[in-house]
Amino acid sequence: MSISITVNGKRHLLAVPADTPLLYVLRNDIGLNGAKFGCGEAQCGACTVMVGKSATRACVFPVGAVGAQHVTTVEALGNGQRLHALQKAFLAEQAAQCGYCSSGMLMAAKALLDRIPDPDEATIRREMTGQKCRCGVHNRIVRAIRRAAQELRG
Repeated sequence: MSISITVNGKRHLLAVPADTPLLYVLRNDIGLNGAKFGCGEAQCGACTVMVGKSATRACVFPVGAVGAQHVTTVEALGNGQRLHALQKAFLAEQAAQCGYCSSGMLMAAKALLDRIPDPDEATIRREMTGQKCRCGVHNRIVRAIRRAAQELRG
């Protein structure tokens, strides 16, 4: 079966079954390794990407369900020369230790800030509940999201 999806602004025509998890397509077929395989059961958030405007667990989301929506991965946020406000804030707040969860955290935070530009701490904690960090830097992550929100608002 041939499936066409747009990832980070680039169209891809793929010969994969429609029920293939989006994460596998991103990593194995397109070569984008930012989203990580954590649990494979949509419980940890390491695989979080945006499908349309929604934070989505790519490990269980079938590529055939993407449809006309655009997929955004952490690779689209920024690069070494130009970082997104969230990436800068994560660095400033030291909100990553091992870094395994970081791409999923960043994408979930981006989806949150796109919906709610000025979230309070309670909102951030509620909205980020499903994103797991085994290193335990959740407080730093909350501070980083608050910092990025402030920068994005100007």
